[in-house]
Amino acid sequence: MVTACLIYSFVAGLLIQVAVAKPSDGSLVKGILEGAIGDSKNILKTVLADVAEAKPKGNFTYNDKEFLLNGKPFQIIGGQIDPQRVPRAYWADRLQKAKGMGLNTIFSYVFWDMLEPVQGHWDFTGANNISAWYGEIHKAGLKAVLRPGPYVCAEHEWGGFPAWLSQVPGMRVRANNRPFLNASTSYIQRLAEQLKTAQITQGGPILMVQVENEYGSYEGDHKYTSALADVFRANFQTRLLTTDGGGKTWLNGGHVPGALAATNGNPHIGLDAINNYVTDPSCKGPFLTGEHYTTWFDGWGGGHHPWDGNDPNTLTDTLEQTKWMLSNNYSFSFYMFHGGTNWGYQSAAKVTTSYDYGAPLDEAGRPNGLYTKLRDLIAEYVPAGSITDIPSSPPLMKVSDFTLTPVMGLFDHLINPTISSSPMTMDAVGQQSGYILYEYKSSAKFSGIVRPGDRPRDRVVVYVNGVKKGVGADVSVTIKPGDELWLFVENLGRDNYESTMGQPGSVLVDQEKGIKGDVTVGGVKINGWNTYSYPLASPPELPPTTSKRSVSESDMPVFYRGSFNTTKSGLAADTFLELTNGTKGVVWINGFNLGRYWKIGPQKQLFVPGAILNSDKPNQVVVLELEPGMSSMVAKGVSSRTWGKV
Repeated sequence: MVTACLIYSFVAGLLIQVAVAKPSDGSLVKGILEGAIGDSKNILKTVLADVAEAKPKGNFTYNDKEFLLNGKPFQIIGGQIDPQRVPRAYWADRLQKAKGMGLNTIFSYVFWDMLEPVQGHWDFTGANNISAWYGEIHKAGLKAVLRPGPYVCAEHEWGGFPAWLSQVPGMRVRANNRPFLNASTSYIQRLAEQLKTAQITQGGPILMVQVENEYGSYEGDHKYTSALADVFRANFQTRLLTTDGGGKTWLNGGHVPGALAATNGNPHIGLDAINNYVTDPSCKGPFLTGEHYTTWFDGWGGGHHPWDGNDPNTLTDTLEQTKWMLSNNYSFSFYMFHGGTNWGYQSAAKVTTSYDYGAPLDEAGRPNGLYTKLRDLIAEYVPAGSITDIPSSPPLMKVSDFTLTPVMGLFDHLINPTISSSPMTMDAVGQQSGYILYEYKSSAKFSGIVRPGDRPRDRVVVYVNGVKKGVGADVSVTIKPGDELWLFVENLGRDNYESTMGQPGSVLVDQEKGIKGDVTVGGVKINGWNTYSYPLASPPELPPTTSKRSVSESDMPVFYRGSFNTTKSGLAADTFLELTNGTKGVVWINGFNLGRYWKIGPQKQLFVPGAILNSDKPNQVVVLELEPGMSSMVAKGVSSRTWGKV
């Protein structure tokens, strides 16, 4: 269109110049025509550039049986890596190890809440630099499938939704809801701006973009998914797909006209389900297993899921299903190839900080036995010599025992409270994660069980006059005039999943954290609260290093501090931090939030990437211990992790 307008304007201008020239003035006409020849060369350059810009630099399509990359058959042998779970400095290493196992495509979730933690304020730095992630994939010679949600599940905080959505009037997530679609559109548009050149049509690696995630296990509102698909089509120039479980209700509820329907889980069941339940021809194409599970994620207080777990059928099934898909030219993606870490407060409710997932590439980025078995299997089905060498991984580092000293209580300095009649949720005070303290100064006598709000939303610790009385929703207290009742709430993560099998959901739509509703003691409503917010994305300013705080057995949360030295850096400085006498809390090293620890297991250590460590000065370790009682804590770095209770 631009080219046509340019040519039309040029010709029209030329005719006007010739028309107004006097017939006798041949030199003027000659000059006009000579100038036109020069101008025409410039216009021709513009036209050719315009044509080149309009022509796709790559093409990805498919027929009933196979994918076609630039017109040639392409079997997706993929694996999931989520960039926001991996240190930016290690992206290239993880991708080269994906190639070394024989993968050709990387599937990735994008976590909206990390990109837009505050409405309208975007962060594309560090591990949030999604454009750089796809640049690394392209540089590695790999292809990609983008899974941006806006809901992703992924055992991530609220399935990837930013907390501020809960404060938007009229909001209902995962629904044909105007406030939700408006917010989602803003997110998708902003993400698309970052990834314009990363799409296959622009010579980039992204082959397809996924709409929503396993929507058929939640509801079946096709008005919602169609509206969302229209937003993706308006912003991305790639094929769309959906992924759902291999069942009738899941596929009927989750498919989107014009988007390839893929399944997650057992591929034998998935293929039968596609053949039996997907009737819309526009949703059919080559069979794709979007999530070919290696094992599973871990939850606090449960067991670990190793790749070579107690049930030998797990490994046997993984290898058999992989072999079957390879031999039948079916496409798939291992979930996970490399799980990484739920840094800071990323993990959803009850999910551990580690997202090791029993994946072929473990949390520390080291290939395990499953990696070797899958590499050997894939090598049987791809051209000889096409699998690259595996990058070397140095041994993990050991760090000798070092002491952490108590330096400050979390509640030592209570300032600037938010005052309200009833407690305010974290979301209402503009807080997404961390901790919150509710303080009530009594002017009367109360006795009985403390009921904090409408329902148990988080872990509530009850204190009277700074002394711990218990944890949970059934703590009994006696309060006199002048006493102070504290309710300390830890945000353990918002729920990421709800299966309603096509019925309206209720859990995911209300994920406000803290205390919501009134507090009663012995059935009597308590009014007049001071609320103190502790997001603690990074540790607070602590007293001088010479300071030391005394700690009692039932004390409030306390910050401990220590340090260690190393001359190593990068991968060679990777280690696992173990707190030998820690109970529950969170750890920062050099200001970087490693995440939560909890002695109930199964996670006993926190992964420390050497990329965050100093090799020329001490590495500062700060621990917030929520259940202190020890005069000091002991920490160390181990080179081989273990699982179970601490």
